[in-house]
Amino acid sequence: MNRTTLSTAELRKPVVAAAAVREFARGGYHGTTIADVARAAKISPAYVIKLFPAKERLFVAALETCFDQVVEALATGADHAADPSPTGLLDAMGGAYAHLIADRTLLMLQVHAQSVADLPEIGEALRAGLQQVVDFAKSRSRASDEAVQRFVAYGQLCHLIVTAQIDDVPDAWARLLTEGIRHPG
Repeated sequence: MNRTTLSTAELRKPVVAAAAVREFARGGYHGTTIADVARAAKISPAYVIKLFPAKERLFVAALETCFDQVVEALATGADHAADPSPTGLLDAMGGAYAHLIADRTLLMLQVHAQSVADLPEIGEALRAGLQQVVDFAKSRSRASDEAVQRFVAYGQLCHLIVTAQIDDVPDAWARLLTEGIRHPG
């Protein structure tokens, strides 16, 4: 029997990345320190630096964790779709994503990533995550390129509605943007 034993560092990386998701979602890239992530992960800042030698690398790990969770939610949505058509699958994936971001943590991490996408390593990770989502939506749904583009555009509109709290604005412009869009509480 061939068993692979993971090192303590390899076991701790996902724990630190999960803590980084929460901390960067709350404070953003510039407002979050390695010490904040270390405190949340209940380890020393020196150990976080050993695992992720730069703050950018720690943020990238958080972003990769985020997009892995997004694709997992999309897969779950597709697995439970009542309508197996491309449109039905995309709708089910969108519903699953809406439930995933109901607590706003992953949503806010993505918003913060967009705000610092000019940092090369973070921009590259953001684009890789978006590619992961687009490729999954396209291959799983078998939808047209135009339908996948609308799916992603609709998701970005949902991000805007949630982060800017447009749901609560009674004005005509806000109703125009939110018509037919509902998010889980």
